[in-house]
Amino acid sequence: MRGLVVLVTLACLAGAQHQALIDYLERRLLAIEDRISLWHEQTTRYASELRELKQQMVSQLENLDKEKEVLRMNLDSVGTRVDRVEREMDYLETQNGAQPCVDVDDKLIEQQVTLVEEKQRAKYSRLSDCSDMISSIKAMKILKRAGAPRGTWTKDISRGSGKIYIFNGTDDNTIHEFASVQDFTRSQGFSLSKSLKLPSSWKGTGHVIYNNHVYYVSQDQEINVVKYDMKDGFMTDSAVFPERDQVPVYGLTPETVMDLAVDEEGLWAIYSTQQNERYISLAKMDTNSLDLEQMWDTNCPRENAEAAFVICGTLYVVYNTQQPGRSRVQCVFDVNDMVSNEEAPLVYFPKRYGAHSSLKYNPQEQLLYAWDDGYQILYKLAMKKKLEI
Repeated sequence: MRGLVVLVTLACLAGAQHQALIDYLERRLLAIEDRISLWHEQTTRYASELRELKQQMVSQLENLDKEKEVLRMNLDSVGTRVDRVEREMDYLETQNGAQPCVDVDDKLIEQQVTLVEEKQRAKYSRLSDCSDMISSIKAMKILKRAGAPRGTWTKDISRGSGKIYIFNGTDDNTIHEFASVQDFTRSQGFSLSKSLKLPSSWKGTGHVIYNNHVYYVSQDQEINVVKYDMKDGFMTDSAVFPERDQVPVYGLTPETVMDLAVDEEGLWAIYSTQQNERYISLAKMDTNSLDLEQMWDTNCPRENAEAAFVICGTLYVVYNTQQPGRSRVQCVFDVNDMVSNEEAPLVYFPKRYGAHSSLKYNPQEQLLYAWDDGYQILYKLAMKKKLEI
């Protein structure tokens, strides 16, 4: 009996030790599980922080790439300006050489000047095979009336672009962008437009949009032509127009000191100066550097002129006629000497509310975008070849 008690006691002791071992093992397992859970949480947090750090680094690298590209473009622009200044200095040196010590016959000087002018005129080389000219106004469409009595509306003169741009008034730094002509037509005023703010105010109505760039005229003490990149949102170049003492280019649009135009050949400047204030002058500009490639004095009067545009290197100046509600192309100047005023057909605009403050030609559509006393009008042009005259 006593031995049985001993066995029972030993069994109880063994059971107690076994239970203690089990409890110990359970505690160890729980501690290990806690550590594993903590390690998992820390690993997850570290992975999340690494992902966030990677995203930040990628974003910073992208910003650095953008800043690098902007810096590169700015350096290219500075290089272009330096080249232009060097060319202008070379030109001034050639124009202001040492005075001769002998008297020169006046007739000989006039002959030399005439020869230089003829060579300068002959130097212009056409950039395209375009030889079209206006035959008549084929159709007219009045879209709406929005904005100030004077202003400009136009389309991006590049293939594939359908956006419309509004320069409301004659002095502002904000233009309105519409996705299409349809959006502009159905918009209440400019409610469906996107506002684009330029780095400086534009003056007058002589502005164009070409290859996603705004070319506009800014006037402080000097006349500046500014080129603004709408895609990247910065000014890529600007140039002071070399002709001084400029006067309004059109007698009926005094706010416009200079008018810019685009055709199949590129960018043109239409202007007038006090030295030749009775007539309109024309200049061909480089769309990239804004350099003046060539300049012409035309025989087109400023008096009674409303607006002008260029097609295939030919300047068309529109005048107010004595007939009520009508304007007319009354003067034509062709830089290639293929068309003269006597040979050009009479082109009448079918209706006029006040006076055209701007006429912008679109080569792809053969349309004129006109602003007339706050009305936005489209003129469809009928064309013919210059050689058919």
